[in-house]
This record gives sequence, structure tokens and C-alpha cells, in this order.
Amino acid sequence: MVEMLAVYTGEKHCELRHAPSNSVIETDAPRDNQGRGERFSPTDLMGAALASCVLTTMAIVGEREGLVVKGASARVIKEMQPSPRKVARLPLEVTMPNGLKPAARSLLEEAARTCPVARSLNPDIEIPMRFVYPD
Repeated sequence: MVEMLAVYTGEKHCELRHAPSNSVIETDAPRDNQGRGERFSPTDLMGAALASCVLTTMAIVGEREGLVVKGASARVIKEMQPSPRKVARLPLEVTMPNGLKPAARSLLEEAARTCPVARSLNPDIEIPMRFVYPD
């Protein structure tokens, strides 16, 4: 169990504090929903959480299997549905480092697709994942 605290600071901004580390994230409503878009929006954080969870889960599996995934990156695009307003799609492109053999690629891709955030999101949200291998 992890405690997180949220405080509304005005003008559609919130300050989120991670109690164990005391680190802070600020949010703002997006421009298309009465905000100024000065920070991540709450729904932006869903996409960011997915991308970081995919990379972290692949790193955990990679370390266990002796695979190097350092340098992998993920790009996510949040696509909203206008009515009712909600996240509709989170297409994700993961660029992997050189030198991963086909068996390692399959293992890491499965880890990505089953990361805790991907498993926790509403099944109505489409999460297409594409993996790019430069070699």
C-alpha cells in the first residue's frame, strides 16, 4: 500500500505528493477542457504511467533473464473520446536497444503487454503496442 496525497491549488491545478519519497507532480486541466495545459493532465498521466510501466516491467524481466534493455524508450499518444469524455486509445511505440535475439524479443514484448498498468486500465481503452528493433 502506498499513500499519495492530492491538493487542489486553484486554476485547475493540483499538486500530487508521493508520501514515501515526498516527490511532487503537478497537474493542470488540458487546453481543450478549460485548462492552460501547463502540466500533465490527469489523463496524460495515464499514458505516462503506461509507458513507464511497460519500460519498468521489461527491465525487471530483462534483469532476471540477463537481457540489457537500458536505452529502450516508449512513445505514447493519448487519444480522447469527446462524449462521454474519456481516454479512448493509448497507442504505444517502444524502441528497443540493439542485439536482442527473437526469443528475448518475444519475452520482453509479453512482459510489456501484461504490465500492471496495462492490466489495470479499462478494457474499453485500446492499447495497440508496436515494438521497433533498430537492428
